[in-house]
Amino acid sequence: GRGRAAAVTSGVVLAVCLGPGGIPKSPVESAVVEELGLVGDRHRFKLHGGANRAVCLFAIEDYATLRRDGVPCAEPGTFGENLLTEGLDYAVLRPGDELAVGDEVVIAIHDVREPCGTLKKLDKRFPDL
Repeated sequence: GRGRAAAVTSGVVLAVCLGPGGIPKSPVESAVVEELGLVGDRHRFKLHGGANRAVCLFAIEDYATLRRDGVPCAEPGTFGENLLTEGLDYAVLRPGDELAVGDEVVIAIHDVREPCGTLKKLDKRFPDL
């Protein structure tokens, strides 16, 4: 939609992560997805989560870039992501695009997550990094 050719991109989910709120989240073997996100995943702040921010995606390729820059990010879930992916081209994704995750889950892209102040404990340049 929106007058542009649909881009096709695919990737692999390397980790599914849940947490009690804040960062990091911890990898789990599997998760149940509902309209408001992954069952058992919590958010500390009202603007986190909700129907339009139910699942957070992050790329392993960005982990590599941040590590080279000296940011400590050894484990999946470091940045509060629910899905850590590999090979998914985030540059072509736009609000309204949909991603199939397996055979049963479809995620609609709502927006790009802007880093919040919570990430300052990983690198003082956040949230502006």
